[in-house]
Amino acid sequence: MPHVIAEYTANLDGPLDIQSFCEHLLSAATEIDALPTAGIRVRAVKVDHYAIADGNPKHGFIDISLRMRAGRSETVKAEIADRMFAAATDFTRDYMASHSLALSLEIRDIDADLAPKSSTVRDHLKGTA
Repeated sequence: MPHVIAEYTANLDGPLDIQSFCEHLLSAATEIDALPTAGIRVRAVKVDHYAIADGNPKHGFIDISLRMRAGRSETVKAEIADRMFAAATDFTRDYMASHSLALSLEIRDIDADLAPKSSTVRDHLKGTA
């Protein structure tokens, strides 16, 4: 049940292809054995109102939260964080070379006792029917 949520400043809409960014993160996540493909959800949320550093509107940010059920070791979580951050860095590298952008990622454990869920995604994955 990894949820990848990227909050990004509105000034990145256009200069960066946010849909492609989501697909890039999805591709990276599906390559990580500790993240079950059927549970991966990647979404981006545009932030229209923000203030960064000295207030100059040229600054932007992408803040990625990766939420997943608790139970993975710290070593596994660190590997996931490293690989997902590398994917985000790879995607934004050219933009960051000439623009002001803060890029961050945080992993958050979800308490399974407090997060009921239901899904039929696995029933509809290619090759399972």
